[in-house]
Amino acid sequence: MTKKYYYEDAYLTTFETTISHQGQEEDGRWFVLLEQTAFYPTGGGQPFDEGVLNGIPVNNVEEVDGQVRHYIDNPFENPSANIKGEIDWNRRYDHMRQHSGQHILSAAFAEAHGYETISFHLGKEILTIDLDVAGMTEEEALQAEDLANKIIGEARPIETKWMTADEAATYPLRKQLSVAEDVRLVIIPGFDYNGCGGTHPRFTSEVGAIKILDWEKHKGHIRLQFVCGSRVLAQLHQKHQVIKELTGILQAPQDKMEEAAQQLLEKMKTQDKEMEEMKQKLLTYEAKELSLTAIAFAEGSTFMQKAYQNRPIQELQKLARQIISDHDEAVVFLAVQNGDKLQLVGAKGKQPDVHLKELAPKIFSMINGKGGGKEDFIQGGGEAALSPEELINHIQKLLL
Repeated sequence: MTKKYYYEDAYLTTFETTISHQGQEEDGRWFVLLEQTAFYPTGGGQPFDEGVLNGIPVNNVEEVDGQVRHYIDNPFENPSANIKGEIDWNRRYDHMRQHSGQHILSAAFAEAHGYETISFHLGKEILTIDLDVAGMTEEEALQAEDLANKIIGEARPIETKWMTADEAATYPLRKQLSVAEDVRLVIIPGFDYNGCGGTHPRFTSEVGAIKILDWEKHKGHIRLQFVCGSRVLAQLHQKHQVIKELTGILQAPQDKMEEAAQQLLEKMKTQDKEMEEMKQKLLTYEAKELSLTAIAFAEGSTFMQKAYQNRPIQELQKLARQIISDHDEAVVFLAVQNGDKLQLVGAKGKQPDVHLKELAPKIFSMINGKGGGKEDFIQGGGEAALSPEELINHIQKLLL
């Protein structure tokens, strides 16, 4: 069995060892087992350590059937050589601070409100915990956050002890143990007692600070996002940069930014409404212009058409409907090429004895496309095998 230095000293960053086994998994990944290691494997919500073995990057660490496997891109040419391992300390220490911060925040929610943590995830930028509660107020979140930061400020020791399950049962455990023997208890005296296999600093003060960012309902629980330590400063810097940029864009100081944004949104809504009204007027004029080019093709019926390049199909749908609302006798076809796609809209008024849905298969087969609709309105598209003008000409021949 590999000797696990990360349980003896979480602050150890370099070590010397030898390879006890080098192997390759079925998926082709190479790994080594070491006589001793300081590399923490993924587990308990905490990600693995990164670092190097004799300068070779370790890109993953997993515990498989009790073996701590260190994954490398290529095998060691001389696996019997002495090995020097080096841990990426910044990553390890960040994980130590985040994980301990999670213990503290979870204990704070349990003590302040009786909300138990049912899952935990330590991500690259933020952490999440799922609380066994259906809803939560901002006041409740701030109360737990304040209590957590109070515990951090008191610089309480963070102790780890190995014991049996019976011995652990004498402590006020925050949650049920997941193992029956070789229990590792992480203790913040007078505050939190929790079975855990992760790495932790020596004092709560090393966590630095905790800041809750947001929360949402998730599968009947509350999923809460937060950060600890240097990630708090990173979040502050990121948000400060955004506020600085918005201050310039909105031409308003921070305390007036919300009001300025609301005013801008109202102005945009008004402009959007005016724009839609103008577009509708333009469509009305365009419909009148198209009616001047109408061709008679049956008793009391007229044919209107036009081809376009690079125009939203939604506009052509509105235009076609506008035309037939003004002209009961009209059959109208509008085609447009957008990139490598050819799209078509067809519509008819109440008078023409034409069934557009029956014509649709013939029309869309010309462009290897699909489309459909109703007797009086069809739409669809396909390949730009023809130009919009050529497609319209073919349709005109079908009708006339």
